[in-house]
Amino acid sequence: MQNRSWLLAVAVLLAAPFICRAQDATSTALSNSEAETQGIVVSATRIETPEEESPATIDVIRSDDFEIKQTHRVADSLREVPGLSVVQSGSPGALTSVFTRGLRSEHTQVLLDGIPVNQGLQGAFNFGDLTTDNIDRIEIVRGPQSTLYGPRALAGVIQIFTKRGNGEPTGDFSLEAGSNATVRGTLTSSGSANQFDYSVGLSGLTTDNERPNNQYRLWSGIANLGWSPNEQLRLSTLVTYSLADLGLPNTISDPRPRDNFLTERWLVAPHLDYKPVEWWHHRLIFSYDEERQVNDPNDDGFVGPTRALFTRATVDYQNDLKPASWLTLTSGFFYSHVDAGEERPFVSQAFGQQPTFISDETEQTSVFLQASVTPFKGLDLVAGGRYDHFNQFGDVWTYRFAGSYLIAKTDTHLHASVATGFSPPTPQDKIFGNNFGLEPEKNLGWDIGVEQRFCEGRVMVGLTYFHNDLSNVIGFNGLFETLNLGAARTQGIEAELRVTPITDLTILATYTYLDAENTSSADITQLPGARLPRRPRNEAYISASYLWGKKLRTTIEAKFVNAREELNFGGPNFDIEDYAFVNFAVEYEINKCVSIFARVNNLTNEQYSEVFGFPALGRTAYGGVKVKF
Repeated sequence: MQNRSWLLAVAVLLAAPFICRAQDATSTALSNSEAETQGIVVSATRIETPEEESPATIDVIRSDDFEIKQTHRVADSLREVPGLSVVQSGSPGALTSVFTRGLRSEHTQVLLDGIPVNQGLQGAFNFGDLTTDNIDRIEIVRGPQSTLYGPRALAGVIQIFTKRGNGEPTGDFSLEAGSNATVRGTLTSSGSANQFDYSVGLSGLTTDNERPNNQYRLWSGIANLGWSPNEQLRLSTLVTYSLADLGLPNTISDPRPRDNFLTERWLVAPHLDYKPVEWWHHRLIFSYDEERQVNDPNDDGFVGPTRALFTRATVDYQNDLKPASWLTLTSGFFYSHVDAGEERPFVSQAFGQQPTFISDETEQTSVFLQASVTPFKGLDLVAGGRYDHFNQFGDVWTYRFAGSYLIAKTDTHLHASVATGFSPPTPQDKIFGNNFGLEPEKNLGWDIGVEQRFCEGRVMVGLTYFHNDLSNVIGFNGLFETLNLGAARTQGIEAELRVTPITDLTILATYTYLDAENTSSADITQLPGARLPRRPRNEAYISASYLWGKKLRTTIEAKFVNAREELNFGGPNFDIEDYAFVNFAVEYEINKCVSIFARVNNLTNEQYSEVFGFPALGRTAYGGVKVKF
């Protein structure tokens, strides 16, 4: 590790002179980004709710934040959120997982405009290939959300919202180049005309990264197309496509010069939004998506290339009824059909013909009901239940109770929740564990927190305590089988500080303390009492951004992670080295149409790995130009 003592202090030192000037700032000295934080969110309740009145622990990252920090991947933007651990298996493009409150990556449901997009055999979402193109905002809701979103929402929900075109067509084009033969281009545009609206984002990336056989090529596109014949009705379609080609160099101790991995994904999802009267709203979504993965050549010792296929069709209907000003009833129906399989050419044929392509077919039907009650101004109460039926393991019931209270006089927001969640066995669990009779993993989680605003909203401090008890956890018994063996507990504290002392200066600091422990002795991969692997005990993030003279913006951010362990399969886990990194970005606006930008990632050239044996990039630098039209 290098220069550890000052890494997190850099951002504070940059902002210190301006913090001192905060006493002279007036109440109108709110930056645009701070004003936007007082917005509307939907992921916590599936209905529009002011963010400061949300009954759930929620964070929102908006498109302005992507531009300020020059963030091109969703995973990198999530590193600032308390309670989330982002783990990337090496360089950009590699498998990237997000652990919410210490729970596994497949325990977080990822949604795109309301559509579940967790894919593949693992049932998790790989953030490695997801760009920020055409994204309006990301809402992160922590705590069990299965009552609203069903499977995979055991730990929480990350919902990504695309932009919606409005007004005269506008757009921008950017081109950048930098370290490791990196070249990236983007094109975005949005607008509306008469009854039609559109937004679209296209991007292409090519880079060689640092190690041999670690080249990465990504082409992606996303579009939101809509038609609104009147104010009550909107018909729209979301279309996405991505193609990623990645070299797999493996660990530094076992390099592979040829291994290659190709991933192709696409999704089509027609939407219908209909509001015949002010107190009644209908929403209907059909979606179909596919994922194709090819590992060729495959240097893992298997015989020949392997491929995996994933297809899913869903129907999601939501009905919001407001019979009184203080009551909203949200009900809905959900149907999903998933077919996932993998080719296994290494299966022995010595004892007769055996299938080399094994698939798993899952069908789900669900109904849910939620009541949102506001008995008086400032108090919001939510109660809901859900019933899910699966063709393989039967029925699952979940519930959720949550509430918030906004003390207007002191601008204090109190919130608490208790809920159950579940995560079905993944196709990988069933196929590789030779067990199609597994039961869902379950969670009972609760949290309680407070947000306090000072100085007319220029300072916000948040603190939340959370606790999760997992049961029915799927694990290994030592006989090449997966069974419902385990139990685990996670608990901790999430802290957040947002400061806007003067116009155009924004400071953000977050901290997470996590205690994540295996509480079962049946799963041979973990000793009882062992800390869950790759879950840091402490994570801290800080950033500061300032706009100089309305032309030059500088942004610096730092991340510190420590107290991690790696799985040792039956023995005591071993410690992984702590790490910290600093990123710096600068952008200068030449005129209203043209700006130039540059950034340096990992400024101190920290040598670290988020996954043991898979090193992250060292210091890299990039620069480019953006043209608006």
